[in-house]
Amino acid sequence: MTDVLNLETESKPLNTELETPELEPVMEQSAPSPESTVNPEVSGLPEHDAPHEAEVAAAVAHVEQATAASEAVHSSSEEVAGADLDSAADFAAALEAYEREQAAEAAAVEAYGDSIVSGRIANLTEKHAVIDVGLKSDGLLPIEQILDHNGQPRFQAGDVIDVVIEREEPEGGYLVSYDKAQRLRVWDDIEKAANEKTAVMGTVVGRVKGGLTVDIGLKAFLPGSQLEMRPVRNLDGYIGQQIPVRVIKLNKKRGNVVVSRKEILEEDQNSRKEQTLEHLSEDAILTGTVKNLTDYGAFVDLGGIDGLLHITDMSWGRLTHPRDLVNVGDEIQVQVLKFDREKQRVSLGFKQLTPDPWLDAVERYPLGAHVHGRVLSVTDYGAFIELEQGIEGLVHVSEMTWSKRMKHPTKLVKPGDEVEAIVLAVNPSDRRISLGMKQLQQNPWENLTERYPAGTEVEGRVRNLTDFGAFIEIEDGIDGLVHVSNLSWTKRIKHPSEVLKKGDKVKAVVLGVEPENRRLSLGVKQLQPDVWETFFRQHRVGDVVHGKVLRTAQFGAFVEIAEGVEGLCHVSEAVDAAGHAINLEQDQEHEFKIIKLSVEEKKVGLSIRAVGEEASRSEVEHYKTPSSSSSSSSTTTLGDLVNWSKFRR
Repeated sequence: MTDVLNLETESKPLNTELETPELEPVMEQSAPSPESTVNPEVSGLPEHDAPHEAEVAAAVAHVEQATAASEAVHSSSEEVAGADLDSAADFAAALEAYEREQAAEAAAVEAYGDSIVSGRIANLTEKHAVIDVGLKSDGLLPIEQILDHNGQPRFQAGDVIDVVIEREEPEGGYLVSYDKAQRLRVWDDIEKAANEKTAVMGTVVGRVKGGLTVDIGLKAFLPGSQLEMRPVRNLDGYIGQQIPVRVIKLNKKRGNVVVSRKEILEEDQNSRKEQTLEHLSEDAILTGTVKNLTDYGAFVDLGGIDGLLHITDMSWGRLTHPRDLVNVGDEIQVQVLKFDREKQRVSLGFKQLTPDPWLDAVERYPLGAHVHGRVLSVTDYGAFIELEQGIEGLVHVSEMTWSKRMKHPTKLVKPGDEVEAIVLAVNPSDRRISLGMKQLQQNPWENLTERYPAGTEVEGRVRNLTDFGAFIEIEDGIDGLVHVSNLSWTKRIKHPSEVLKKGDKVKAVVLGVEPENRRLSLGVKQLQPDVWETFFRQHRVGDVVHGKVLRTAQFGAFVEIAEGVEGLCHVSEAVDAAGHAINLEQDQEHEFKIIKLSVEEKKVGLSIRAVGEEASRSEVEHYKTPSSSSSSSSTTTLGDLVNWSKFRR
């Protein structure tokens, strides 16, 4: 009884104003057996992996003492007659037992240290995997530690995994680490690989700032600059791939590991390069892989050393871009054209593996041969036709159709079209073949003379105007030229646009046909009678005509003596009967005598003075000649001879 009172006195500070809870349930829940608390077999810790055995034994002893104290409290309470279960003594004993239990639990967790513990996954939540590690509370594993590269858990409930117990969480439970367990398990192997510089296989599981995360048994960092020998733009494309890497830096204390793939690739390239250089020589035929494409060619990996396959050495034909023949990753055979061992530059050829198709092109494509091909490209001046691999010919725009109305070759053909043509010329040295398409059609010029003999009246549309005349299309592919001199009999036309315009529908007369030169001469004025021809037929030298001054010049005046017919009166002939000069002005009308006719040049010489002289002579003759019948016996005088001489001039 005294002991009870003493215990009550000592416990007063703890129970001054508190109502003590019932202790029996607390005692039952707070006194787990030592076996369930720290037994390595129950906790999942293998016996040979149990660290600090002495510390674990001490923890077990603490738990046993706590259990004994709990039982002592039970027996003491039974001995106290009428003692209440919620007394201060019972509460103090229960509190002390709980604290000892917590201390034992903490000692057990601390005893594990960095040791690996096997635990069974009890449940998977959004943030954690709940792990049963054999302790009073479950372990909490951050879920991201067991996600694959697709973000899916690699384990399911019921799976047993290795973890390391790190600490107790304030909210309850223990924080455990799968990554740390993996690091501890594989660290020795990683250290050995780092020291011996051997490669290890890893799986790219994610992308982080500056590079990738690679799982090599633990998470390692692969910088982007150490992924390939050349910069990589799309790092995401490597996620999920298995790649060999080399450990280049590690920090065990922080658990950091940095790896490189570039070093392995460079060593492999150097090794293959040495082997390739042993067999590399000009004219050698090698197998390589297309590594990169440019506008001017392709780089081919020959085995540690790259060679340039220029676009001009890819095909005997014409290529617009290397991708028309090869793609990146293609494995092709090439021939070494040139090798600079000092600079390690290699020039390659692909077309050299096949014979030059131009060597026997003359025999295979004789003149006039009918050929079939595919249109490769169309330009302003024609179309290129591929007859076979490496052989292409040009159909000039002038050889596409007999018609001259075609504005551009694209009006007839386009790339990819299959066409027929005729071989017009072959030049193997220049690697050129001239082709024609219009030759497959009937030449409209062949029978043009029979269809349009000289003098035939035709009708057509003005297609074009030039300084020297107008082109008139009388049928498809047939144009005739009306020279500017054949537009009018009377008008002096300097340019055909003075009387015609493009698109006019006009009539003309065929003047001549030259089928071999593809020329057709037409005339418009020939539709009307030639006024000059009529004038020359009706007039002779000595005739007096009435004329009107059209225009004047320093040397004389041009006089219209018939419709469309002009004559020239020189200043020396513009003199009256008295010998005085006559000032001729525009629109004046006079009598003129024709003193000169030139049918070929279509020129007429006029004179006023000769008209006066003719009148004077008539008067003299009339005076000298009697009115009798003897007038028929006239006599020629010296004056007559003088006048006749002037007339002849």
